[in-house]
Amino acid sequence: MKYFYLLIVSLLSLTSYGQNLNGKVEDVYGNPIADVYVYNESSDVHTHTNEFGNFVLTKVKLNESYKISKLGYIAIEFKVNQLNERVKIILEEEVFKLSEVTISPNVNINSTIMKLDLNTNPVNSSQEILRKVPGLFIGQHAGGGKAEQLFLRGFDIDHGTDVAITADGIPVNMVSHAHGQGYSDLHFIIPETINIIDFGKGPYNAAKGNFATAGYVDFKTKDKLEESKLSVEVGQFNTVRTVGLFDLLGNKTKSNAYLATEYIETDGPFDSPQNFNRFNIFGKYSTILENQTKLSFIGSHFTSKWDASGQIPNRLVNNGTISRFGAVDDTEGGFTSRTNLAVAIDKIIDENSYLKTNVYFSKYDFTLFSNFTFFLEDPVNGDQIRQYENRKLYGFNSEYTTKKTYDTFKLKWQTGIGLKVNATKDSELSHTLNRNTVLNYIQLGDIDESNFSAYTNVEFQFNKLTINPSLRMDYFKFNYQDKLAASYETLSNTKFKVLPKLNFNYVQNDKVAYFLKSGFGFHSNDTRVVLQEDKEILPTVFGADLGTTLKPTKNLIVNAALWTLFSNQEFVYVGDAGIVEPSGKSKRLGVDLGVRYQLNDYLFLDFDANYAFARSVDEPSGQDYIPLAPEFTSTGGISFKNFKRFSGNLNYRFMGDRAANEDDSVIAKGYLVSDLSVNYKLSKTFEVGVVVNNLFNTEWNETQFLTESQLQTESQSVEEIHFTPGTPFFAKIKLTYSF
Repeated sequence: MKYFYLLIVSLLSLTSYGQNLNGKVEDVYGNPIADVYVYNESSDVHTHTNEFGNFVLTKVKLNESYKISKLGYIAIEFKVNQLNERVKIILEEEVFKLSEVTISPNVNINSTIMKLDLNTNPVNSSQEILRKVPGLFIGQHAGGGKAEQLFLRGFDIDHGTDVAITADGIPVNMVSHAHGQGYSDLHFIIPETINIIDFGKGPYNAAKGNFATAGYVDFKTKDKLEESKLSVEVGQFNTVRTVGLFDLLGNKTKSNAYLATEYIETDGPFDSPQNFNRFNIFGKYSTILENQTKLSFIGSHFTSKWDASGQIPNRLVNNGTISRFGAVDDTEGGFTSRTNLAVAIDKIIDENSYLKTNVYFSKYDFTLFSNFTFFLEDPVNGDQIRQYENRKLYGFNSEYTTKKTYDTFKLKWQTGIGLKVNATKDSELSHTLNRNTVLNYIQLGDIDESNFSAYTNVEFQFNKLTINPSLRMDYFKFNYQDKLAASYETLSNTKFKVLPKLNFNYVQNDKVAYFLKSGFGFHSNDTRVVLQEDKEILPTVFGADLGTTLKPTKNLIVNAALWTLFSNQEFVYVGDAGIVEPSGKSKRLGVDLGVRYQLNDYLFLDFDANYAFARSVDEPSGQDYIPLAPEFTSTGGISFKNFKRFSGNLNYRFMGDRAANEDDSVIAKGYLVSDLSVNYKLSKTFEVGVVVNNLFNTEWNETQFLTESQLQTESQSVEEIHFTPGTPFFAKIKLTYSF
């Protein structure tokens, strides 16, 4: 097949001025390609294709040169001999080239970089999905089935209190969750189905609401599989992972459907086996209708069960009572499941306007057994707790976008509305014994929490300068029926929030851009907290970013930003209760740096470094450290793609030491861990690979908490670091069959 070819498929009438170029860009299978850069090399006028691959380029003259390009595709150039022709451009895929990336007002550089990272350095597990976001760290501290602990921009986010996460438009964060506010369990995502990871840092995007304070992450799955695959991974600690990807319709040009499955089991490196297992199934169907409407259906289900060793105290490891992988209470663990159904409709209204709508429903079950303090509260039975909930989550989002071009500026206007309803049954916190016996209920009740939102977002593009004011409004209704109360009563509260935002972007040329972002965001409090009169319902966060994107050479991209965040309320982990509680105001200042460099067609380098200064506002100096807030983090590595049938990567992640308490007298130790992945293409259908986590067998603590605990044999309690050990050297082999 030639590298490119140009087909003229139909004639259209002239525009009123006869100076517009209309066209469509597709791949070799006939699927439309969005966000393709269409550039008039003579007049410097440019545009991008929409969701259906269509574009309109203005101020066109005969015999001018045009360039069509997108990262991951072979760029082409052509000339138009007649202005009354609608052209159809077909692009072929190729090795990703940073030289094809152009800095412009219409390019989301974060998404472009993420596309590059996913292509050159694919994820190997669900835990690695979030690690793809620059500056976002994760940690597991209660078995493989519990949602990861998150760290971003000086926030110990717990499981999601300050980062908003969605998957195909479905909210991942759980409000008023039994374990913690904003709890985000991403284990229902099969990594091989991920196509796009869109992210942003700070509260600057009007379309992002609750929890989007430190940032947001949006995952989008593939519409189509390139090929069907079966893979099996076998590794240490009795680890097995199988994945199946099945293309159901073949190379149809307008409709695609596939099914993906995943099964994992492992004992982990712990002295008490995790007995972890998880099953995932995911299906997606998408089609393009005759009236320029794209319709997608998604269905998924996952279930997971595990045992856990929990967090262990330093003193028992130091005196040799248990090993680093030992346990005090190995009856911890849990089980969870989630079923998702979603429908998405993308409708092209005209050449400059389109409407996106998605509707979703989730059924979610969660049970978690933990013991943070051992025998501190109950010296006879121990301090095991159970957190349980049965949840239904449903809602919709709809966004209208239109674009217009005037003599002196371009206008892009978006407006959207959304509704999100969470209804939980028997949300429980109880004191239990050996998982089976409930000694007493601490909390038990039904929660209904609804959130209606609306926003408007405007972009004024004056040649090189883009001004982006926006406004978001959120309305919350909180209901709680306390089943431990003597009489039935529905406790309720409401709150309305208005959040202005203002961003500037100046593109000096195709190599240099500057940005200034500012705006207000929020994270809601737990329903059981907002019903207390002295607690704030929707604490505000204000943020600002000043930064630049540079492309000093054709194969190098640099991102840098200075940022600040002020929060009206901090969330603090309370170890003896296993919950997160609100506290005082906080401030954060920091700097982000990201570098992507391509040495040649096969080798890619990536580097990210993030520094954050986090302090409580209302506390005196020296007593104002925010426990476990990360200060310096960095990730990076080298990747190679399709080099003599070899692909792979060598990556590192580093987290520096950080304060574990308010006066910095106790330190949570940092770590440096490296991972290796190498794959070899045996033939067109078979590929073999090896994955090594913690290549140099570093002794590291994945999560750490300053907790007061007491053993049954101790006469008094001890406050010290309790930790979950990080995985030691861990190797897996992988065999993949494609068909």
